Amino acid sequence: MDVRVRIGLNVQRLRRGKDWSQEELAERADVHQTYLSGVERGKRNASILVLDRIAKALGVDVEEFFKKRR
Repeated sequence: MDVRVRIGLNVQRLRRGKDWSQEELAERADVHQTYLSGVERGKRNASILVLDRIAKALGVDVEEFFKKRR
């Protein structure tokens, strides 16, 4: 699996676990909603700094985005 897809699926899983919309997470992470959508779909190659902002907004460590899920 492409690492961008894995990151996107994990971001999406964590966001949905908090019952947040993409708009809400984007606002909390200070990124544009369409950019966040691209990250979640594995279409954006997000920088580590953007991933760090998303992780902080979700209250997790950035390493959570790289974990393999079954």
